[in-house]
Amino acid sequence: MAVSASSAINLSIKPSRTSLSWKTHLSSTSAFAVSPLSGHRQYPRFVIFAMGAKPKVLVAEKLGEAGVHLLKEFADVDCSYNLTPQELCSKISLCDALIVRSGTKVNREVFESSGGRLKVVGRAGVGIDNVDLAAATEHGCLVVNAPTANTIAAAEHGIALLTAMARNVAQADASVKAGKWLRNKYVGVSLVGKTLAVMGFGKVGSEVARRAKGLGMHVIAHDPYAPADRARAIGVELVSFDKAITSADFISLHMPLTPATNKVLNDETFAKMKKGVRIVNVARGGVIDEDALVRALDAGIVAQAALDVFTVEPPKDSKLVQHENVTATPHLGASTMEAQEGVAIEIAEAVVGALSGELAATAVNAPMVPAEVLSELKPFVALAEKLGRLAVQLVAGGSGVKSVKVTYGSARAPDDLDTRLLRAMITKGLIEPISSAFVNLVNADFTAKQRGLRITEEKCLLNGSPESPLEFIQVQISSVESMFASALSDSGEIRVEGRVKDGIPHLTKVGSFEVDVSLEGSIILCRQVDQPGMIGKVGSILSEGNVNVSFMSVGRVAPRKHAVMAIGVDDQPSKETLKRIGEIPAVEEFVYLKI
Repeated sequence: MAVSASSAINLSIKPSRTSLSWKTHLSSTSAFAVSPLSGHRQYPRFVIFAMGAKPKVLVAEKLGEAGVHLLKEFADVDCSYNLTPQELCSKISLCDALIVRSGTKVNREVFESSGGRLKVVGRAGVGIDNVDLAAATEHGCLVVNAPTANTIAAAEHGIALLTAMARNVAQADASVKAGKWLRNKYVGVSLVGKTLAVMGFGKVGSEVARRAKGLGMHVIAHDPYAPADRARAIGVELVSFDKAITSADFISLHMPLTPATNKVLNDETFAKMKKGVRIVNVARGGVIDEDALVRALDAGIVAQAALDVFTVEPPKDSKLVQHENVTATPHLGASTMEAQEGVAIEIAEAVVGALSGELAATAVNAPMVPAEVLSELKPFVALAEKLGRLAVQLVAGGSGVKSVKVTYGSARAPDDLDTRLLRAMITKGLIEPISSAFVNLVNADFTAKQRGLRITEEKCLLNGSPESPLEFIQVQISSVESMFASALSDSGEIRVEGRVKDGIPHLTKVGSFEVDVSLEGSIILCRQVDQPGMIGKVGSILSEGNVNVSFMSVGRVAPRKHAVMAIGVDDQPSKETLKRIGEIPAVEEFVYLKI
């Protein structure tokens, strides 16, 4: 018979008719290193803090008081503004979360300086071009933003610039204050009947379109990702990029700054526009080639521009800002009292939620899982991680985990089942117990690929009601040896399967044996000869060892044949207690697994 304990310690009994010998050794695999934390109970959370410990949050740019107050209820908050890059890097190793606006660059050096402690970066606003998302992902750091609170403020500012530009409000105001009265010089243009091209039909762009329609404008839009039915619902036609810029009397920019949109308005695109076009930008300064815009203004191709954002902020010695046909504001898109408080609260809630282990719907470097899907899958998230943890602990030392197959049983059509979150949690369960890596939804796929771990998924369509997203999850590890032979399927893979019952994850199959045990605490699996008194014998030994039993289930092939007993325990049995279980003559093998 053989007995083994997972993670840091393996206990084994060599079969002998006359004697019993023990050996204790550190487990190892060819693929991973053992983590000193592998024995701790884990949860499907991004970050876990010790009891009573408070995380530390660095707020590097001005944040509304309501948001700061919310943060202080949960964490130790350090509000340090106007930090140099060197000062930020020196502080970040002591912080669990960082909150910035658009003025702080969170680059690779920041993540490397954190030493792995930084787990959440909150961007108080929409744009995230000042955060190195690739570096954040590699370091397992979640990046969240506040995409909704300033939507209306940004849209209103866009409309304000549009109307002010059309009627020369800023220039006329400056003229009057200079003692002049130049009514003939500042004749404007009407908006009614003019074509507005909204470039980027997201939250802000669509709100600008609604308001422009109310001003009597004809609105078209370009956005390669926007659904046409949503545009049609507010009377907007989606068109190609070239059609948008060549048809428009006014162009309003609302796209993010990406490699594809960097300087998307340049000499070439300005040359395609109507002579006398007017441009509004409340998105990102980098989407316009500013030198090219100056040339287009001087040539009369662009009659006017109204700009709230610039490539470098604040701009210095800028010919563009000083141009007489440019209206400029200092990045005021989100600068209303209501929006400032809203953004502060939204980002504070996102950061606190992430630090508390909740899955943020506003994560920008993780799979975008809709809020309703997060809610529906919540109980299966815990099941997925725990099945991963169980499966990898069943791998015998020396076996490298390289190939894992996950099967989802569901009555829903495969296209209606979003498994990205579940895959990430299974990956977390597989890797964390046997490595020092920190795995979450952000870096799960990256971490698996880095370790040569191939995870394939299969969806099994079942008959029944599609009300529940899943009936079962099955995890198989192939081409490895098992420290509990009964966990092997008929085809030789380690196989565990589980279900959610009344909101609680349950282990329902080990190898080919049916069991039913709640995945709470830890588990002892025993293969035994099915005979009377076995439950009592094992239970008595655990009781004498002061180990509380939470659940017990027996799955068997047939009466009086082989059976597998699954025992849920709240306490870790001593080596002596485990040895006594192994000495029961009918017990052929067993394993103690920490969940």
